[in-house]
Amino acid sequence: MHLNPYGEYAVLLAASLANDWPVDRAGIERRARDFGMTMAFQPDGRDHERTRRVVDRWLAVVDAGDGRTKAALLNDLMAEVGAYPRMTDHDGEGWHLHYRDEGRALPDVLLAVFSVGTALHLTTRGMSRLARCEAGAAPGDTCRDVFVDVTRNGRQRYCSVRCANRAAVRRHRARRPTQGTGASPAG
Repeated sequence: MHLNPYGEYAVLLAASLANDWPVDRAGIERRARDFGMTMAFQPDGRDHERTRRVVDRWLAVVDAGDGRTKAALLNDLMAEVGAYPRMTDHDGEGWHLHYRDEGRALPDVLLAVFSVGTALHLTTRGMSRLARCEAGAAPGDTCRDVFVDVTRNGRQRYCSVRCANRAAVRRHRARRPTQGTGASPAG
């Protein structure tokens, strides 16, 4: 039984695509399967480009400054895709909900999945639980990756342990007194 097939995995898939864009349509479909989407999609030569636009629109939600703006953007996306619930049973998954019509193209399905999944994630977990890695806010740090906070305490601020460690080292170095007072070492 799937209680929320559009929540966590959908947002994690969107973040994965945003953080590591596949080179082609096959890469998008492989990634979607890795995150639990088992449906086959009719190939279209524009899927790679159209899916990139879907991810960019989703990133506007991530980058929105406040919860109201995030909600407004998500409401627009869900209205566009007609994201209404529908029961389905395919690929041996058992009965679950889809928020789209049958036969939709891959980018259209991803838009529905990302918008509904993100809305469910933010309303159940909290509006602050989807953001860019805080490490990238430091001067010279280029990380712009998205993280989806699925932690129990809801305090995630970094996309990875590596970024969290870099930030901790920066904070530690900023607290240390400056080395050297201008005197030469005793010899």
